[in-house]
Formats: sequence, C-alpha cells, structure tokens
Amino acid sequence: MKEISLKEKERLDDLQRNGYQIIQNPEKFCFGMDAVLLSGFAKVKPGGTVLDLGTGTGIIPILLEAKTEASHLIGLEIQEESADMARRSVKLNDLSAKIDIVTGDIKEADKLFASASFDVITSNPPYMIGEHGLQNPDAPKAIARHEVLCTLEDVVGQAAKLLKPGGHFFMVHRPFRLAEIINVMIQHKLEPKRMQLVYPFVDKEPNMVLIEGVRGGRPRMTVEKPLIIYKEPGVYMPEIYDIYGY
Repeated sequence: MKEISLKEKERLDDLQRNGYQIIQNPEKFCFGMDAVLLSGFAKVKPGGTVLDLGTGTGIIPILLEAKTEASHLIGLEIQEESADMARRSVKLNDLSAKIDIVTGDIKEADKLFASASFDVITSNPPYMIGEHGLQNPDAPKAIARHEVLCTLEDVVGQAAKLLKPGGHFFMVHRPFRLAEIINVMIQHKLEPKRMQLVYPFVDKEPNMVLIEGVRGGRPRMTVEKPLIIYKEPGVYMPEIYDIYGY
C-alpha cells in the first residue's frame, strides 16, 4: 500500500477488507451503510466488468474489487472533489490497474462508454425527490442525496444502454419509491429479478430496498428474506458483520 497525503479535513477510514482504506471528508459526504449493503448484494462473475454510477469517493468499486473476481471496475462521479478522493484511494490501495475513476455526468454516461459494454452496473443514487428538505442545492451532500443532477430515470435508462444483454443491474434505494423503481426498470427492459428489504430493527418499517435487474430478462422475481440491521441498539445482526467483513 502506498503512502498518500491527505488534504485539509480529510481522513482515512479502514474498510476491513484486504487492508484497504478510503479517503473521505466528513464535511462533504461519507459513504453510508447503504453502499456497503449494495456491495454485499451485488454479484459479479469472475472476469466481469463493472460500472458504478455515481461512485462518490469510490467505495463500491473498491469493496467489489475486494469481494469479487471482477476483471475491471469503473466509477463514474460528477463531483470532481469526490472523484479526486476516489482516485487517490484507488492509488493508495494499489488498485490503479483494476479500477478507473471517471469524472462525468450520469446523464451522459452513454457518450463516455460504449453501448452494451458492461457485465454489471451498480448504483447508490440520490433518493429524495424535488425540494423536500433541500437546504443548499449546490452542496455535495445535497447532490448525493437529492435528485439535483440526475433522476431515477437517468440512472436506470443509462444502465440499460450500457449493460450487455443479460447483464445485471444492482441498486439500493428507498422503499417509498419501490413502485416507481419497478415501473421504470421494466420500461427500460431491466427486468426486476431479485429484491431484499432492509429493516433497521425487526419491529420497524424497512428503510432500504436492494434490487437486481437483468437486461432483457424474463419476468420472475425472487424476494429474499428481510435483512435486519440491528439486534439491539449498537449491536449488528451477524449478517451485517459478515457484509462489513468484521
């Protein structure tokens, strides 16, 4: 692992995988559990190529490199500051031969990459619609959480163009938009094939949904057993420790 200098207010976080670390700035935006759960839900066959739409600081490509035998991974990120942190994290972990970070707009992804060129596409997109709770539409956190620069339609539409026939799309989102998610995926011929609801506690409502679609797949979806995060406050369920790698 290479040494790398941190910029002001940046920190190094241990990813508990292969000794990998990631550079983050807590005042901008740090990855959350949703990204880690997506990396555990996604499946990549040996030799597969992966594109992560809206990669932020590169968490999903780095985790997928550790967890799978993917041949090459690309993270696309519109915010240059986040993309720069992602690139330096890739270099820090000596992964430059396997992971590329590209600065660009999800809405223009089909102009940056060849059509039908990826085996797997992942995304942890902005969840919130419109102006709800939006304080500063230019702030990095707002762009990551709200559909300021891209919509669900943009993410799914671009994934459909860039996946190979039979390629797999994996996304984490919010259950309150599940009907819309399934509808948009079907419109773009990304047939929903697998879904898992994530619950903070066993007696609470789900607050995340993990979903997999296949480009040109036949209609039939498996709903996996619920994923519960906490056994009690501050104590993860065993499955969560497995996903995190502890």
